[in-house]
Amino acid sequence: MIRVYPADSRYQSNHGWLQSHFSFSFAEYFDPENIQFGPLRVFNDDIVAPRRGFGAHPHQEMEIISVVLKGQLEHRDSIGNHGIISFGEVQRMTAGTGIVHSEMNPSPTEEVNFLQLWFLPEKYGLTPSYEQIQYDVTKMKNNLLPVVSKEKAGEQVAYIHQDLTMYLSDLEKDHTLTFEQKEGRRIYVFVIEGELTLNHDTTLHRRDAARITDVTKLHISTPSQARFMLIDLP
Repeated sequence: MIRVYPADSRYQSNHGWLQSHFSFSFAEYFDPENIQFGPLRVFNDDIVAPRRGFGAHPHQEMEIISVVLKGQLEHRDSIGNHGIISFGEVQRMTAGTGIVHSEMNPSPTEEVNFLQLWFLPEKYGLTPSYEQIQYDVTKMKNNLLPVVSKEKAGEQVAYIHQDLTMYLSDLEKDHTLTFEQKEGRRIYVFVIEGELTLNHDTTLHRRDAARITDVTKLHISTPSQARFMLIDLP
């Protein structure tokens, strides 16, 4: 089953300095029918004004991924980590038994647009940790490039404490990608830019998402071009 969630079905939150779209229940938005998709608990599309951001605040028992689409994001945490990421980089934070962190836009002039994803960990009581990786954006071209994974972790793939893999792709017209997975797993697709066609008859536009179950082979194409994220989930 491929269930499409149009971009305008997301909950919109506007705090002036922060504009967000929530794909799942978060903050003031609560829908008991829209809590999570497998271990994927939060998928927020955030735009933060220059020199603003999320001040120091705590988290526990969650795997938190940030993917910058435009601009820069500056991270600091209570275990001594500090880093700035931009497009072509991903950060993973294991909140585990408890961590305090901040995520700020360090630019005095440019907004930052980033995707914030939370996943339930495979087990609780993990030691808090942080990782920042840089991936080769040219390898996204007509390819599913892993950037976060438990099984594929390496120099350009962040490790996550959950049985999942997150891919990024830049797909061109007249190219098709095929993704296969074992029965009983889930697929989450999010269109960052452009338009996608899934299994020849399901269309996704910019910022649309699809929650996919009971599909072991997914054919992905585009009528023009598309940048998208695909997550293989238990």
